[in-house]
Amino acid sequence: MREKAVALRYDHSTDKAPVLTAKGQGALAEKIRELAKEYGIPIEENSHLAEYLMALDLYEEIPPALYPVVAEILAFIYRTNQKYENRMRYGKA
Repeated sequence: MREKAVALRYDHSTDKAPVLTAKGQGALAEKIRELAKEYGIPIEENSHLAEYLMALDLYEEIPPALYPVVAEILAFIYRTNQKYENRMRYGKA
């Protein structure tokens, strides 16, 4: 089974829902992960969700049925960002 990766964008001030911005398998999936790491973008591994998102077209909003799962991932990212900001603020990097 080839590894898969997807990337989402969500800006609550402009987007109605998260949008699929990248998807790929194999070498392309590896590149998506590398870029995420390079830019400090949190990575959440969820193969079932990736399967659903791979069926979407690029720049398509995620369907409402996936909102609960994606909301959990966005909460994970928010918590990760908060921890990072606190470490930077208090010199615990």
